[in-house]
Amino acid sequence: MILDHVIETHDLTKRYGRFEAVSTLNLRVGSGRVTGFLGRNGAGKSSTIKMLLGISRPSSGTGTVLGGNMSNPSECSKIREQVAYVAEDKQNYAYMTVGQIIAFTRSFYSDWDRGTEQRLLKQFDLPLQRKVKALSKGMRTKLALLLALSRHSKLLILDEPSEGLDPVSIEELLQALVAAAADGTAIFFSSHQIVEVERIADHVCIIDRGRLVADTSLEQIRQNYRRITCGFSTEPPRLDFGGETIGSVRTDGRQITMMAARNADVIVERAHRLGAASVEATPVSLRELFLATVKEDTHDALV
Repeated sequence: MILDHVIETHDLTKRYGRFEAVSTLNLRVGSGRVTGFLGRNGAGKSSTIKMLLGISRPSSGTGTVLGGNMSNPSECSKIREQVAYVAEDKQNYAYMTVGQIIAFTRSFYSDWDRGTEQRLLKQFDLPLQRKVKALSKGMRTKLALLLALSRHSKLLILDEPSEGLDPVSIEELLQALVAAAADGTAIFFSSHQIVEVERIADHVCIIDRGRLVADTSLEQIRQNYRRITCGFSTEPPRLDFGGETIGSVRTDGRQITMMAARNADVIVERAHRLGAASVEATPVSLRELFLATVKEDTHDALV
């Protein structure tokens, strides 16, 4: 059966005492695409991923991964068989050598791809005889990615995969993800690195303080989202464009700035009718969308 969505959640919520890490999250991740799960540190990305994989139980709400109920223990076990996961902490079995852990993992999967294994061993320059505990963080990430990609799973979930990597290792990581997506693997990866998401993602879901604040494709951002700046020769009027704008409408002297998610031409025409002396509509980057949709204190969290 071909699924339209590899991940779906309905009002998914996770509380730790009084703290709500994830709040009524309604997430839909399409098959056949690379989806970036973007948010600041502590936004709820890792908590969401752990619930999707059955590592952590939701406080309320439901969800499916590859059609299986993530809250049902037997179905959750099947989900983990079909999903490859690269965790933020990539320790694996520290006492094994690289060669041993590859052979150990390979033994669990009848459809293990030895060609992918050998290609990534060469590409990542992994030392077969070295113990995992002696690897650098970058090398541990590459090993975890090799173990995940060699399975040819239907879905690959990664939690902050580039954390702590040098620029060369990040480039190798991104190239490997693009290649996996081209082979038909759906990829869902969390990150707070906007440049990386913009490089390879087809779609982006932005989470802030446990809530989904944006769910759109990169193509939609390029085609529909616009930053609109209106200049007035006198005190500007109060503007209310309802659901056509996102984030706050900011007034600075006689200038008003807003971001339009759609119907930018309608907003421009309305601004002219309200007496704007000048109106400029410019394309929006993913970074600008992020800034417009998360809370105000983002200046120290963006890269």
